[in-house]
Amino acid sequence: MPIPAPALVAPQTWSHWLVALALNTLLIGVAQRLPLLTRAGWVHAGILGSLLWGCLGLKGWLAVVLYLALGSLVTRLGFRTKQARGLAEGRGGARGPENVWGSAATGALLAMATVLAPPSWQPLLLLGFAASFAAKLADTCGSEIGKRWGRHTVLITSLRPVPPGTEGAISLEGTAASLAGSGLMAALMLVLGLGAVSSVSTSSVSSSAVNPGAVWLLITLVGLAATLIESLIGASAQQRWAWLSNELVNGIQTAIAALLAMALAPLLLAPLVLAAAS
Repeated sequence: MPIPAPALVAPQTWSHWLVALALNTLLIGVAQRLPLLTRAGWVHAGILGSLLWGCLGLKGWLAVVLYLALGSLVTRLGFRTKQARGLAEGRGGARGPENVWGSAATGALLAMATVLAPPSWQPLLLLGFAASFAAKLADTCGSEIGKRWGRHTVLITSLRPVPPGTEGAISLEGTAASLAGSGLMAALMLVLGLGAVSSVSTSSVSSSAVNPGAVWLLITLVGLAATLIESLIGASAQQRWAWLSNELVNGIQTAIAALLAMALAPLLLAPLVLAAAS
């Protein structure tokens, strides 16, 4: 007798959502002592955590916790040097509500969409979910490592040398860090079962034929690509329009990553599935 595939979304019952709300309220109350977020940031993180736990269960909640932990760790690397240069994040690196939603609004929307979508759409939406967080960690790693250890920083649009921390600036070290961050988050998402595009194939192809390595590579490269596109936006549009804040650009970046992953998966992964099944 075949083992049924694990559910991709959490059971949508009142009791499940009440548990999600209660647990996140308790956890945020305890975690507020950590200097990762501002007080308001923790409140919004609790709302986000409740939403992801309610929609996707523990694995959805762990996804944002892992991003927050890794992103905060990277932010604090070389913090004193960045602070001395005027390049460190404000508030001692603590993130506020705008950072919470700039990083996770795309993921939250995709989590809700996964619950509402037909089962055949759920794997693709979760792939977008995974790609959005991979892109955000790629951005955080590239920015923080590049500001501290980037040796030759150039503007992405003209390759003209610019000071570290300039909007739209890139460096070899920062780009390598972005690739590593995207790859790490992609791997964690696959471990959590949030990036497994097991049904990207057609109904006539076995879902077990999908190669997790190919899914990992797609998420990783999409995360890097979205980060480079964000640099292009920072070097061009963000210089012209004052309302285009860093947080809004972050939201655009994660949305680009999700859309790219969902658009490319049927084109790039389905042929691999078909080849493996033949």
